Amino acid sequence: MTRKILIVEDDAATAGYLAKGLGEAGYAVETCGDGRDGLFLASEGIFDLIIADRMLPGLNGLAMIGAIRAAGIRTPALILSALATVDDRIDGLRAGADDYLVKPFSFAELSARIEALLRRTDRAPADAQPTRLSVGDLEIDLLARTVTRDGRAIALGAREFNLLEYLARHAGQVVTRTMMLEKIWNYHFDPGSNVVDVHIGRLRRKIEEGFGSPILHTVRGAGYRLSAEA
Repeated sequence: MTRKILIVEDDAATAGYLAKGLGEAGYAVETCGDGRDGLFLASEGIFDLIIADRMLPGLNGLAMIGAIRAAGIRTPALILSALATVDDRIDGLRAGADDYLVKPFSFAELSARIEALLRRTDRAPADAQPTRLSVGDLEIDLLARTVTRDGRAIALGAREFNLLEYLARHAGQVVTRTMMLEKIWNYHFDPGSNVVDVHIGRLRRKIEEGFGSPILHTVRGAGYRLSAEA
């Protein structure tokens, strides 16, 4: 199984060097240069390891890793930084990083640290993945791909189910149109259509009409939020 590594590094030369070397070592690599983008990508939970520079635009590396840990994501994280004092390294580890490597570094040492972190992950017991999601009286069975609300079955198409599952996994949070386009439609650009709003409208009718209270809320200028609370 090919391991996936996320590199969050704003220096293009360093990011390219890392991506090339790790790619040649057999890893699948994705890069981004902004801490907020790194947080968004890491939150997808598809990576086996995160390598992050400490000084990043948008959100610095320590804050990004802290937010990832606060969200319950346990993906191993390695900080790269030119800040080399003992206190700097302690700050990185206390922020939630699993390792801290000072720049400039040897690629051989980086590779060895990556292998050690991945071995540690392999030895750890895997967390049981949820098979059901619930938001208020809305229940989603991920194995049977069925949805009920207040005990009543709701028939959804495949795209509607995927959209509802994504919203439920981010229950209480604002999910933007861009996030939905990338995750559900695999668009990494704005297609210039209202495809998200059309599907949201259909989904809303199915999970709200005939029930006591709204559960899919529009956050004007931002996106949508699935929540039992208004």
